[in-house]
Amino acid sequence: MRFVDHTFELPLDHDRPDGERITVYAREVTADPHLPWLLFLGGGPGFAAPRPIGDEGWLTRALKDYRVLLLDQRGTGRSTPVTRAVALSRGADYLTHFRADAIVRDAEEIRWTLVGDEPWTVLGQSFGGFCTVTYLSFAWQGLRAALVTGGLPGLHVDAVGAYRTLYPVVTAKNRAHYRTYPSDVEQARRVAAHLLSEDVRLPTGRRLTVEAFQAVGNMLGARNGSARLHYLLEDPFTGGSLSDAFLLSAQDALSWATAANPLYYLLHEATYAQGAGATGWAAQRVRGEFPAFDARAALSGDAPVYFTGEMIYPWMFDDDPLMAPLRPLADELADRPQWSDLYDVERLRSNQVPVVAAVYDTDMYVSRELSLQTAARIGDLRLWHTADHQHDGLRVSDGEVMSRLLAMLS
Repeated sequence: MRFVDHTFELPLDHDRPDGERITVYAREVTADPHLPWLLFLGGGPGFAAPRPIGDEGWLTRALKDYRVLLLDQRGTGRSTPVTRAVALSRGADYLTHFRADAIVRDAEEIRWTLVGDEPWTVLGQSFGGFCTVTYLSFAWQGLRAALVTGGLPGLHVDAVGAYRTLYPVVTAKNRAHYRTYPSDVEQARRVAAHLLSEDVRLPTGRRLTVEAFQAVGNMLGARNGSARLHYLLEDPFTGGSLSDAFLLSAQDALSWATAANPLYYLLHEATYAQGAGATGWAAQRVRGEFPAFDARAALSGDAPVYFTGEMIYPWMFDDDPLMAPLRPLADELADRPQWSDLYDVERLRSNQVPVVAAVYDTDMYVSRELSLQTAARIGDLRLWHTADHQHDGLRVSDGEVMSRLLAMLS
C-alpha cells in the first residue's frame, strides 16, 4: 500500500462559496495508481476514516480494482475538527453544516479536484451508506457505481419511526444473548441493583448509572459482541464492590460514544431528520413504548435487565462531566424544527447508477425493515440480504463482504 495525503479548502456552507472555509482531509491508498477511484464513506456521524495498518481485508480486496480515497468527513480526524470547545463556541447553526448533504457536496468538490469530470465509485458503510443515498439523490452525475454495506436509510421515516423499528431488534438480541449465556441474567441483575444503591464512577469520572450500564449492550450488534458482553459480566465484583477490572472494561465498552466524538452525540438523531419536525430526543421517547428496557421494573420482579443499543439519550450528557456543558446545545438541536432534505425519492426511483447493497438480517444499528423498503425504491439496485454477517461485516469478514459486493457489481 502506498499512501498520499490530500487536503482541500472547502466552503463551510456550500450555498455560500465565498464565505467561511474549512479543511477536509483524505488519505489516498494505492497499490496501482492507474486504477479508477473508490471513495470510502465510513460510519458515524463524527468518526474519522479508518487508519490502515495492513490487515484490513476489505481494503486489500478493494485495492485490486481501485485506488481508494479514505475521507475524514468534515469535522473529524484531520479535517477541521468539531471538538467540544468548537461546538460550544460556534453553536447549533454551525453544526447543521456537518450532515450527509454537506459531506456529499464536499465529495463532489474533491472529485473535481482529483479526477475532473470523470465519475467515481463510492463505498458507504453504515452512516456512509446514508451519505451514499444522499449522493444518489443530489449528485448522481458524479457516480459510476455505488456500494452500500450495513443498511440503507428510511426515505420517509423520521427518528421516532426509525427507533420504533430498532428497539424490537435490540430486544431480540437480548433474548438471544440470555439464551446463550443464561447465567448472565443474574449477573446483570446484581450489577444493576448495585448501581441503584451506590454512586459508582468510571475511571474517567463518568457516573455509571443503571442506564449507562444498559448502554454497554451496544456491543451486541457486532459479530463477537455477545461473547464480549458475557466476559464483561463473568466476574464483576470484588467483595461487595464492582471491581476495577469490571469498571475499566465497562468504560471501554462505552467508548462508542465519548467526548472525543461530540458530533456523534450531537447529530446522531439528526441523521434521520428531514424537513419539518424536531427529533425531540426520539430514542428516549420511544424507549417508553418498550417496557422491557425499564431496568427498575425488571428488578422489582424477576425479569432480566435488557441492554440498549446505538441510541443517544439526554442523560448521556448529564452523567459525563466532559459532555455536561454540551447539554443545552444538544437540547437546542433536538428542538430544531426544520432540517434540510437528505433524499430525493423521485430521483432515486429513476436512478440509473448501478448500486449494490448488503442488508444484514439482524442488524442492530440500521433497520432491516427500512433498508428493504428503501432498496425496493431505488432504481438499478441489486440487493444482498444476508443473515451471515452483522453490522461490522465489511470490517471483520476478511474481504468476503467486499468480494461479494464487487462480484454483484460486475
